[in-house]
Amino acid sequence: QVQFVESGGGLVQPGGSLRLSCAASGFAFSSSPMSWYRQPPGKERELVATITRSGNTNYVDSVKGRFTISRDNAKNTIYLQMNSLKSEDTAVYYCKTTYFASTYWGQGTQVTVSS
Repeated sequence: QVQFVESGGGLVQPGGSLRLSCAASGFAFSSSPMSWYRQPPGKERELVATITRSGNTNYVDSVKGRFTISRDNAKNTIYLQMNSLKSEDTAVYYCKTTYFASTYWGQGTQVTVSS
C-alpha cells in the first residue's frame, strides 16, 4: 500500500533553515506528481508546493524565493528546503500524492519557528 515517512521537522529560530524529507513506497513514485501541504495551528490545511514527474515546480506566493521542492526518483523521496523561516511558517507539514484517483497523505512533521 501507499506509505510515506516524513522527517526533518523541528524547532528553529526565525531566519533559520530546515529540510523536510518524505520517503514514499507502494506506488509508481517517479510517474507521480507530489506536493507539500501545511496546516498552521487553528487553520485549514494549505498547499505549499508541488513538483511534477518531470520536475516542474509551483509554490504558494508566501514561500516563493524561500522554499524549494525537489525530488530524487532513485530514492523515492521528495524534499522541501525551507530557508529564511518566519513565525508564520509554523505548521504541521504533510506530503501528498494522488494515485489512481485516490489521495494519500503522510503522517505530518511539526515545524515550529520561534525565538
